Amino acid sequence: MTVATQPLSALYKPRRGRVELVDVPELSYLVVPGQGAPEGFDFAAAIQALYAVSWGAHFLSRKAFGEAPAVMPLEALWWVEGERQQGIVEEVARGGATMADTDRGEWRWEAMIVQGDPIDAVVVAEAVAQARGKNLTALDRIELRTWTEGRCAQLLHVGPYAEEAPSLARLHTAIADGGLRPRGRHHEIYLGDPRRAAPQRLRTILRQPVEPA
Repeated sequence: MTVATQPLSALYKPRRGRVELVDVPELSYLVVPGQGAPEGFDFAAAIQALYAVSWGAHFLSRKAFGEAPAVMPLEALWWVEGERQQGIVEEVARGGATMADTDRGEWRWEAMIVQGDPIDAVVVAEAVAQARGKNLTALDRIELRTWTEGRCAQLLHVGPYAEEAPSLARLHTAIADGGLRPRGRHHEIYLGDPRRAAPQRLRTILRQPVEPA
């Protein structure tokens, strides 16, 4: 494993075929929590609300300050609860199962998008107010949260989301080989748009916070 140099853009431009260690600094995120399969209504509603507010904040910043940070990619934290489901996920990390073996209806998630300076709580509140009336069912669950993820291992997966299991196993093997162990929640960053890209061309950063074993 190599340690990627930052600026922030380096966290979103992994090199294909290589597991990298990155240090994720304190960042602000718009977050919508939920439960269920990623193809379900609730996750789609969360995405709609996140992008509506992110683009609203972008244009408000540009109007107020003359410039605005780019709208960042969609991200999500994923986890399961319960001994049986957690056991299956651990087996996925060892390469002995796939996420298809889990109960997708029990998946927990937090969908999120990074918000760069100068977007703050005031700008976000105004963007949320502007989004009222757009039939965004997840809008009332959106929040602005500051989070420092810290040291993470990450790998670029290219291909359908349903075929992530070998990439996940490779990521966790590299973590163990590096004298590290997972901590926190599985993190995905979606660089490809499934509405426009063929499944085999989708690009997803698989990120796992780590600590010394």
